[in-house]
Amino acid sequence: MLRVVIGDNPPDRLDKALARDVPEEAALSRSRLMRLIAEGAVTRAGSVISDSRAKVSTGDVFDIAVAPAVEVETRAEAIALSVVHEDEALIVINKPVGMVVHPAPGTGSGTLVNALLHHCGDSLSGVGGERRPGIVHRIDKDTSGLLVVAKSDRAHHLLAAQFEAHSVRRRYLALAHGAPDAGDPRLRGVRGVSFEGGGVMKITSRLDRHRHDRQRQAVFFDRGRHAVTRARVDEVFGAPPQLALLECWLETGRTHQIRVHLAHAGHGLVGDTVYGGRRKLSAAALPDGAAEAVAAFPRQALHAASLGFIHPSTGAEMEFEAPLPRDMADLLAHLRG
Repeated sequence: MLRVVIGDNPPDRLDKALARDVPEEAALSRSRLMRLIAEGAVTRAGSVISDSRAKVSTGDVFDIAVAPAVEVETRAEAIALSVVHEDEALIVINKPVGMVVHPAPGTGSGTLVNALLHHCGDSLSGVGGERRPGIVHRIDKDTSGLLVVAKSDRAHHLLAAQFEAHSVRRRYLALAHGAPDAGDPRLRGVRGVSFEGGGVMKITSRLDRHRHDRQRQAVFFDRGRHAVTRARVDEVFGAPPQLALLECWLETGRTHQIRVHLAHAGHGLVGDTVYGGRRKLSAAALPDGAAEAVAAFPRQALHAASLGFIHPSTGAEMEFEAPLPRDMADLLAHLRG
């Protein structure tokens, strides 16, 4: 049983007041508290309070019955993982190409969550009342690279807060068609695209579901969620430029954000069939066989190369890097001749 005493000048409703005054070590998010209230787990002077909007006053005492974490129905599977770092609070994984992060209709097995349930076992202390890994961000099935996953409610809550505040540092490597250039008159006419110092292209828009294809995201300026992507050219292939290796940073983390934004700027990713990454290249402008290798590349050429955040338990600055997967490294080697 957890006891919470409401402090001075409380918010105007129970769930907000509890989220503010619950002990930090309990790591109960507001959404978790709302569920506990609805389940009848919150009492005041012995009476159950089941309305999250209930009024509270300074000095009110609430008891919260937090049950032990229950087992989830998702099956644990012995799938090999590339573990970059692991401790009692979290685990950092270098996700391979082809692995879905979370079970969904049609992909109930073989996911990162299935693998983590087996790998972490009893070290999962419970997230949201269930003994499961806490997924705080995702990358697409056919994107490789780094993910951090929480192993406890407290770690999940504090990591999620960093993602919400956009303070997590995420750097991606992407192979794109063309090469963004501040001097390109075409780009000056693309809404939402601008350039900063050092040749950094900034793309600012809103992202929402495509009007006709619910599996895709699209750029909007009047609806959807705010999204900002920055990209800088690291290497150019071909003369005139046919392709460029881009270093990309996410200020926000929306579904398919880099893929959608670069396509909007006219620099879609190699291999991205969803957002138009299949283009004919000038074979004469590239080393022998390189154009054919690009055309045969089977996925979007995108890799989550580095990840930085504040450790939720120690407060230490954490920074991790993952090398390019073999397929992207081989393709770049081919382009370099």
